[in-house]
Amino acid sequence: MTELAAVKAALKTQAVETPSWAYGNSGTRFKVFAQPGVPRDPWEKLADAAKVHEFTGVAPTVALHIPWDKVDGSDGYPELAKFAEERGVKLGAINSNTFQDDAYKLGSICHADPAVRRKALDHLLECVDIMDATGSRDLKLWFADGTNYPGQDDIRERQDRLAEGLAEVYRRLGDDQRMLLEYKFFEPAFYHTDVPDWGTAYAHCLRLGEKAQVVVDTGHHAPGTNIEFIVATLLREGKLGAFDFNSRFYADDDLMVGSADPFQLFRIMYEVIRGGGFTPEVAFMLDQCHNIEAKIPAIIRSVMNVQEATAKALLVDREALDAAQRSGDVLEANAVIMDAYNTDVRPLLREMREEMGLDPDPMAAYRRSGWAAKIVAERVGGQQAGWGA
Repeated sequence: MTELAAVKAALKTQAVETPSWAYGNSGTRFKVFAQPGVPRDPWEKLADAAKVHEFTGVAPTVALHIPWDKVDGSDGYPELAKFAEERGVKLGAINSNTFQDDAYKLGSICHADPAVRRKALDHLLECVDIMDATGSRDLKLWFADGTNYPGQDDIRERQDRLAEGLAEVYRRLGDDQRMLLEYKFFEPAFYHTDVPDWGTAYAHCLRLGEKAQVVVDTGHHAPGTNIEFIVATLLREGKLGAFDFNSRFYADDDLMVGSADPFQLFRIMYEVIRGGGFTPEVAFMLDQCHNIEAKIPAIIRSVMNVQEATAKALLVDREALDAAQRSGDVLEANAVIMDAYNTDVRPLLREMREEMGLDPDPMAAYRRSGWAAKIVAERVGGQQAGWGA
């Protein structure tokens, strides 16, 4: 049997990185619903992120997105990092953007035009410069590159361009920096996508070297995909670098993690723990779009959902499961898994938070804090952060 004290001790080491863009106005492809009190700049995003960490205790870093979080001046990013640390958090992964400029209509680093590829690569190298200034470890890359029609471009040549571009960025990384390559099986390229699956991302990372790792976005898979198998395989190969946690019902919905299929999240977390991935070397990051829900409470809820899935995964009786598997007892093996999943871990998590000096109910603590009313009153005027559709 798993000792509850050991489970709580493991949970206290967990860290979930929150994304700066989730604090801004975001939405579907059709409409963005603005909310009062939304941050107007990276500084206010960090202030909100600090509140998530204050009430959960396990969200110590914040991912930035360039150019959405770009700051001016040679001292801009060090000052931003200092601002974050003064509020109890640190800057995390730097996310690039090679999908919004008009020049990228036919691709970025896979584009047929060398000038467009150069523009994209210069941006990626700029992101590494920002990592140097912020002390960030991870550069996270996602490319919308692909084609919509057969014959539009040469598929193999696009892979060659991708490999060449990634290699240039990889060479620029510092000794303690990593490249995290994300895959997405479609959108906006509907005939073929240049990094459509974990195998393609893995192949490129394998060729690049040990500082290149694969990102698994839990919402970027076809219906019925066994994501936990992907996780287990990448861990076995030493190539799982990070998660982008979210949920989906149809495609890349970017809903709160654990909201659509909490059992799937539990199964994924079990494979993480089983495969030795519950370490700082596998970054747990959120990548979510809070369209109709309040931003900060939604992120708090997502962090809590990750905690609950992790707690249940830690409760799996590995000895009993191993015995059932080796004896071929199918029903007993499944029962061991289901017993852990059906355990109400909320009392355990409340105890853990109290031991950490936190309120046992982060959602209630946030509501009582008055932060929501404060930012609505103070953040008047200016341009809210976010993106239009």
